[in-house]
Parts: sequence; C-alpha cells; structure tokens
Amino acid sequence: MGMRNHSSMEQVTEFILIGFQLPRQWELFLFVVLLLVFLLTVAGNITIITLVCLDQRLQTPMYFFLCNLSLIEVFFVTSIIPKMLVNMVSLNKAISYSGCVAQCYFYFSFGGSEAILIAVMAFDRYVAICKPLRYTIIMNGWVCTDLVLGCWVCGSVTTLVPIILLLDLSFCGSNTIDHFFCDYAPMIKLSCNDVHFNLALENVVSSVVLLGSLFATLLSYVYIIATILRMHSTTGRLKTFSTCASHITVASIFYLCSIFMYSLPSQGYSRDVQMGIAVLTAAVTPLLNPFIYTLRNEKVKEVFKDFLKKRKFTL
Repeated sequence: MGMRNHSSMEQVTEFILIGFQLPRQWELFLFVVLLLVFLLTVAGNITIITLVCLDQRLQTPMYFFLCNLSLIEVFFVTSIIPKMLVNMVSLNKAISYSGCVAQCYFYFSFGGSEAILIAVMAFDRYVAICKPLRYTIIMNGWVCTDLVLGCWVCGSVTTLVPIILLLDLSFCGSNTIDHFFCDYAPMIKLSCNDVHFNLALENVVSSVVLLGSLFATLLSYVYIIATILRMHSTTGRLKTFSTCASHITVASIFYLCSIFMYSLPSQGYSRDVQMGIAVLTAAVTPLLNPFIYTLRNEKVKEVFKDFLKKRKFTL
C-alpha cells in the first residue's frame, strides 16, 4: 500500500487513505456495490434536475429547491466516491496534499449547503401550509433564488475558515489517514502542530451549521403540525401532511447521520461503526433522496412517465 513515515524534516506531499481494510474479495464486492450506488445516485439526481428544468408542471418553488438539492448531491458524491473507488482496486492508495485539502473542503462545503437547503425546504412547506394565500407573494422567484444562493454561499464560507487554518499546519510525521476520504479530524491529527484549536473550531462550525439548520427545520414543522391539527377534515390533514412526508424522511436521515458523525463525541464507537455511518452519509443517503421524492410524489411520477413516453416516441 505504500505506507510510510516521514522524518521530521520532510514536509508531507501526499497522504495514504487506508480505507476499509477488508479481505480482498470483500473489498472487490464492496467496490461493485458502491460503484452501482454511485451510478444510480448520479443518474437519479440528474433525472430530477432534468425533469424540473424541462417540465412546466415542476417549475414551482418546492421543485426548484429539490432541483438544487439534487445538484448538491451530485457534486457531493463526486467529490468523494470516484477517488474511493479507485483506491479500492489499486495498490497505490495515495492522494496528493492539495487533492486531500480540496476533497475535504468540497465535502464539508456541499454538506453544509445541503443542511441549510433542507431548512429552507422546511420553510417553504411552512409558508405553503400555514400561509397558503400569501405563498406566491412570499416565495416569489427572487426570494427563492436568494435563498438558494444563500445556501451555496453559506456552505462555502463556513468551511473556508477551518480549511484556511488547516493550510497553515505542517505535516511532517505519518502520512496515513485512517479513513476512505480526507475527513478533517483524521487529517489534521497527523500534523506536527498543536491542533486542539482547529478541532474545536471544526466542531463548533459543524454544530452551528447542523444544529442551527435542524432547529430551523423543527421550528417550521412545529408550526406546520399545529396548523394541520387545527384542520377539521381527516382527509385534509392526511393530504396536507403527505406533501411534507418526503422532506421529513430525507431530513431525518441526513440529520441523524451528520449529527452522529460531526456533532457527537466519537469516543466509544468502534471503527467499523464510524466507517459504516460515514459510508451511509457519503454514498447511501444521496442515493435515497431522488427515490424518496419520486416514489412518494405523484406529480413527479406523472412527469417522469410523460418524459419516458416522449423519449420513446422520439426514438
């Protein structure tokens, strides 16, 4: 695998991602599974982006946000999975210093943007259910665009400070990262410098983004549930709640995995458990999102069927 230690006089120029450390046959099996997951994730999310962009019926604020969520998911998995797959079938598991820093930045940047966007999508549902008569006024095109831009910018900016501090660190010892990608904490623990401040800052930033967006999401749903409970018709309650079901499912999976990884102490959990949660966050969750939204949403299924019919007719 090419693992080695550097002398204290030599600056590290590359890192070794040791990955899962499974028997060869199991690693090849996992490679095939994750390759299929990656291809399905990209195909599923690109399908949603295509449908929203091409069909007038889906050009509403809710689907505009869903389109951006799918775009984030494509970038998110592309920043991690391809390099992980290459390492799984290669004896050389090295990644350059600059490549490792870039991977770390994009992973947390897209992850932060997704967390904030999930909160924005909850706010959209709040306005649609609690203030239906003012929905088109409040969630107009400019507001939706500003909210989405805010998600992308906030995700990028909040990640910058920890990454800039990371660039100031010296790496002159071991270059072996005990992970399948360049996660922040395992990476900076290899530094020759005192990294207590860096780790504390990363924990604070992750907690503020995750818990802040979670609080905003929960607050929106408190008002939504209160409004639903005031409805007299049981059918109306179920129909209204069904418009939120997909978002609640996606938000629950995302926050549970992310908070476990970055806002709770990792001590006491085995390496296998931590790796499993990391794979769930990096590979499985982005795959679930497009299928959750398409399988539970009649309008998306209708548009998808019409899209397939048109393609067959064209062919």
